[in-house]
Amino acid sequence: MDVLVYLIPISLILGGLGLGAFFWALRSRQFDDPEGDSRRILTGDYDETPKP
Repeated sequence: MDVLVYLIPISLILGGLGLGAFFWALRSRQFDDPEGDSRRILTGDYDETPKP
């Protein structure tokens, strides 16, 4: 039971860090165009070879 004294705060800190990273990603507009990439890959303009 002594282990819980350490595990509970560590899990709360890690959860808070994950939540903070998620809100940082939202604030820095990481998820701005979620449908654009999926539609862009299906167009006929998609090239098999990379541009030089």
